[in-house]
Amino acid sequence: MDSININIKDKIVRSDDKTGKISQKKKQELQKIKKACQDFESIFTYTMLKTMRQTVPQVKGPNSFPGKETYNMIMDQKVAEEISRKGNGLGLQKVLYDQMTKNYAKDIVQEEVIKKD
Repeated sequence: MDSININIKDKIVRSDDKTGKISQKKKQELQKIKKACQDFESIFTYTMLKTMRQTVPQVKGPNSFPGKETYNMIMDQKVAEEISRKGNGLGLQKVLYDQMTKNYAKDIVQEEVIKKD
């Protein structure tokens, strides 16, 4: 989860209290969004790896063994998870996160205006 740094000051102009801190509930919501984006990128990467593996001709002979397809599937899943977890992954999770939280600050400001009225 180190791949996306949530910079709350950039995303949210106002907050629930006068000290400028965001509420714990909103932090948790942002963390859930971040995790969902990371998981989506992992699934996307797995599908890409699986499709790439299908383009390689299957060789029958001493290199094939029972359960090789299952092993390859599990390996692709783990590699996809690691790619998404390290650094910025493919970059897809950051784009998704930015897009999903783009209007989040506006929603928080609207909530504050409603609370003040």
